[in-house]
Amino acid sequence: MEMNREKLCTSKADVSSDSAYHCSTCHDDEEWSTTSRGRAKSRSLSASPALGSTKEFRRTRSLHGPCPVTTFGPKACMLQNPKTIMHIQDPASQRLTWNKPPKSVLVIKKIRDASLLQPFKELCVYLTEENNMIVYVEKKVLEDPAIANDDNFGPVKKKFCTFREDYDDISNQIDFIICLGGDGTLLYASSLFQGSVPPVMAFHLGSLGFLTPFNFENFQSQVTQVIEGNAALVLRSRLKVKVVKEHREKLTVQNGIEENGVVSANIEKEVGKQIMQYQVLNEVVVDRGPSSYLSNVDVFLDGHLITTVQGDGVIVSTPTGSTAYAAAAGASMIHPNVPAIMITPICPHSLSFRPIVVPAGVELKIMLSPDARNTAWVSFDGRKRQEICHGDSISITTSCYPLPSICFRDPVSDWFESLAECLHWNVRKKQNNFAVEEEEF
Repeated sequence: MEMNREKLCTSKADVSSDSAYHCSTCHDDEEWSTTSRGRAKSRSLSASPALGSTKEFRRTRSLHGPCPVTTFGPKACMLQNPKTIMHIQDPASQRLTWNKPPKSVLVIKKIRDASLLQPFKELCVYLTEENNMIVYVEKKVLEDPAIANDDNFGPVKKKFCTFREDYDDISNQIDFIICLGGDGTLLYASSLFQGSVPPVMAFHLGSLGFLTPFNFENFQSQVTQVIEGNAALVLRSRLKVKVVKEHREKLTVQNGIEENGVVSANIEKEVGKQIMQYQVLNEVVVDRGPSSYLSNVDVFLDGHLITTVQGDGVIVSTPTGSTAYAAAAGASMIHPNVPAIMITPICPHSLSFRPIVVPAGVELKIMLSPDARNTAWVSFDGRKRQEICHGDSISITTSCYPLPSICFRDPVSDWFESLAECLHWNVRKKQNNFAVEEEEF
């Protein structure tokens, strides 16, 4: 499924006869104080007045990333780029709205966790009976004996629509998603949608909960606000990953086969090649696997060799993934609204090899070095682990399908609260102040 170009960049209907693209944000003639959904519209920092006009420039709080129509002064502008990934806006202005009232919801529950059975039942009863919504649930969730043998829950369970991972495509049937569990449930929700992702509301019912800002105590009012379209959003960028493998006579179990032993539906076969594509929310990890030798992989950026990684491996992560495995490997933590890709070595055999941040939209390519002693292994958000041999390649770039995560307060407050609560960021015992000596009279 492809997203309409109108959602990714400026529509061609806005193009004037004398100029290239005309961006409604960069060239908006409305006053900055015009309100929309209770928030003030702001004009671009680089918006310029009409030629010959004496109107002064305005400085606003609007933030813009690479835009093909951004202007610089009265005559200079950015060269038109049809491959623009996204238009970055002020995080405070990212609000959820519905074109039509939502009718279907996907409920994702952490498997094999007895503590989630009661919240799951309460949520499903509330959605089906009080909101008259269509609830989608994974089939293996209903196979839990505690749910299957509950006669009181039977009438609600009969209203469910079920699906199976890797078999059923529900991408065009879900209006929004509710996750019950930890961060893993959000990662799993992301993997179910290889194209456009519906808004995700994640309840903190797991162990860490860095990506799950909602508590379940007041779930009725919180879910109602989301259904009414009253919520802030943070767009978590994902990575589009393409794995190209040389076709060999003898394929291992991991090559092109999912964890449940079923051939993946998104495998494309070419002459002598095997291609697999993934959408990744946290990170792509390339490591040395069971070998005792250092991994030896070449990293290319837009076709140019930038370095060779000699160590335990390398992590390519999104800003969302910067607080996961990358943080444990010594990387900086990046707010999800920052358009970037982070490259972090794992135990490099070089003291000067530090993590780096590259712009979103560049294309990274990882291959085994010609003189590598052993193969490498790759995993995507901790899943679908497979071996990489000589001649294979991993191409990584920013996906045009971000994951819209619903905020409890706003993107900035939620992120810093997660840093403090989950990672105990900058927590230490405070210094004692100097005692003030009383003056002697």
